[in-house]
Amino acid sequence: MIQCRRAYDPPTPADGQRVLVDRLWPRNCRKESLMLSEWRREVAPSTPLRRAFKGGEVDFATFRQRYRSELAAHPEHWWALLEPAQNGVLTLVYAARDEQQNNAQVLAEWLEEALERQAEPNSPTCLAGKT
Repeated sequence: MIQCRRAYDPPTPADGQRVLVDRLWPRNCRKESLMLSEWRREVAPSTPLRRAFKGGEVDFATFRQRYRSELAAHPEHWWALLEPAQNGVLTLVYAARDEQQNNAQVLAEWLEEALERQAEPNSPTCLAGKT
């Protein structure tokens, strides 16, 4: 299961593995208060894309499309997040104010799709018994 939580919300026991997915450390947050399993800054949007979205140069639909392209180009950055999502709860921690339109939501959607693709049989041998 994958969920997203703001860095400024207090952690809960139900959060499972908490991973910060922002390129920058959240302002005014102490390391101890976040209770992170890890910080994966490389999975965050590139600096130019982040700045363009934050500055209003691109809308969320464009940001989402470009960020998904960045994720597709670098599976080594997000691949390790699939295991904790598959075996328990993975909480993507982010600092953005907008809880609906942010990089963590796009990443969560991307990871859910990757998990679905892994679960689907896609070889002729696997499909042979299906009618």
